[in-house]
Amino acid sequence: MEVEKDTGLRFGFVALIGAPNAGKSTLLNALVGSKVSIVSPKVQTTRARVLGIGIHGGSQIAYIDTPGIFAPKRRLERAMVRAAWAGASDADLRVLLIDAARAAARKDGREDDDVALILEGMREAGGKAILLLNKIDKIKPQALLALVERYNETGLFEEIFMISALTGDGVSDMRDYLAAHVPAGPWHYPEDQVADMPMRLLASEITREKLFLQLHEELPYALTVETEDWQERKDGSARIAQVIYVRRENQKAIVLGRGGARIKEIGAASRKELETLLDRRIHLFLFVKVRENWVDDPARYREMGLDFET
Repeated sequence: MEVEKDTGLRFGFVALIGAPNAGKSTLLNALVGSKVSIVSPKVQTTRARVLGIGIHGGSQIAYIDTPGIFAPKRRLERAMVRAAWAGASDADLRVLLIDAARAAARKDGREDDDVALILEGMREAGGKAILLLNKIDKIKPQALLALVERYNETGLFEEIFMISALTGDGVSDMRDYLAAHVPAGPWHYPEDQVADMPMRLLASEITREKLFLQLHEELPYALTVETEDWQERKDGSARIAQVIYVRRENQKAIVLGRGGARIKEIGAASRKELETLLDRRIHLFLFVKVRENWVDDPARYREMGLDFET
């Protein structure tokens, strides 16, 4: 019987879980070295599981950026939370990100509701995870050490790393650990692939990020973006048409802005990033349409890789 030769290669799935705005998407982009997940200061930006692929030495790691886990109220929110827990259960390693600055700022020593919910879910699921105390650039060392001691006492974590996804502090040591602990085996993706996401969906997500950055209050959560048409041109450029769906007529006016100024600014920012990402000229056309029930459309859930719950 032929024995398979040990190549020294490793491959594994690593799930990044955490409360909304813990810094998962920022960390994923840093680990992959490319923009594969949208980032904004607003919570619950990531709606679906995003797979980013990084190589570290002989290890190829598929990082799963899951939606933030919180107490869901709406159908879309429930689908997002289910996707997050599914990503965690399917992975070889689970990595929990906690906003250390936010945790240390609580005077009562208790966890935020979302973090408490995640810790309880981890206890019920069993097994241990890796804890990343993120945003250490915003916390004093003494308070940080107190947090390490607090989370050590939970018994839920096999390792604790102190990092700043934004500045890169501590990320290298954490990546070394992950690369050494994913299972031995052949790589699953080509060396130059950084994401496992259809390009049409990634283009939609980039435009949705620009909307998040431009708009305020609840409106970003009431809209979605669909890449309706993608045409390759003979000169190497691409014509992309996207539809921004909102739920009410007054929301359409907000997205368009006075004289169409806001939609032009959003389109210019999205086009610029798409051209950088794709390394070619992009002709981007944005349209805004009202669709009251887009959040209840099963097609939108399938596009985002979410399960539609009836």
